[in-house]
Amino acid sequence: MIRPARISMFAVALVGMVLSMSGCDRLAARDQLNKGVDAYKAGKYEEAINHFQKATELDPSLPMAKSYLATALSQNIVPGLTTADNLRTADQAVSIFQQILAKDPTDVNSLKQIAGIYFNIKKFDDAKAWQKKVLAVDPKDPEAAYTVGVIDWTQAHENKLKALLPAGINDDGEGNVKAPKKIMEELKTENSALVEEGLQYLNQAVANRPNYDDAMQYLNLIYRNKADMDYGNPTAVAADLAAAKDWASKAMGTRKANEEKKDKGPGGITMDSSGNLK
Repeated sequence: MIRPARISMFAVALVGMVLSMSGCDRLAARDQLNKGVDAYKAGKYEEAINHFQKATELDPSLPMAKSYLATALSQNIVPGLTTADNLRTADQAVSIFQQILAKDPTDVNSLKQIAGIYFNIKKFDDAKAWQKKVLAVDPKDPEAAYTVGVIDWTQAHENKLKALLPAGINDDGEGNVKAPKKIMEELKTENSALVEEGLQYLNQAVANRPNYDDAMQYLNLIYRNKADMDYGNPTAVAADLAAAKDWASKAMGTRKANEEKKDKGPGGITMDSSGNLK
């Protein structure tokens, strides 16, 4: 009868030790999390990554630890650089954000972060796909719609420059009426869907944020791409260029009004449209 009692007492003691150790781990994890936040705010992203990694190891259930780690990793991604190290960091950050999404598929921050990472490493189709996932959760998100439109314009513009290069022609931004017909017809086939989608999403961005001057400026640019699509139709080209100039004027006026409003606004800590402190 004595032996089982001793075993029970040992088991209770062991459970107590485990709980005590887990409690210590949680405290240590929170300490690492706080140190990581301080390092992140100071722009010391490598140091922040180390602290966040330790926090997730000490307490995998700690709220925000994985999100902070993935965010810090994403800050270490050099935009436009496609080296193995840069792509490895991008893949690591995406993987962690996907772990978060596995538990909560509607986590808009993770969806946006993944879209931003793909944009930075020039995986534009992936970036658009993830921004559309943001819009599936929040159809009125102006930044997601804006980014889809920007990517569409970027892809269409790159296609245009590549098409005009063999003919030794620079993009004139006015419909390129002097370019060879064959080139412009091929470009229309390649770019029509991009221009149509870009117009749709940029208009959506402005509809959901009426003072979105950046979206207005890209509407100016994409209407100039539309003028290329209307090659051979002078009336349509003229209408496209008139719309482009109109949006350029609206963008300029709206930007000025936004700057004046910002100058008159309250000081101190503010929050951007994504909910980040600045």
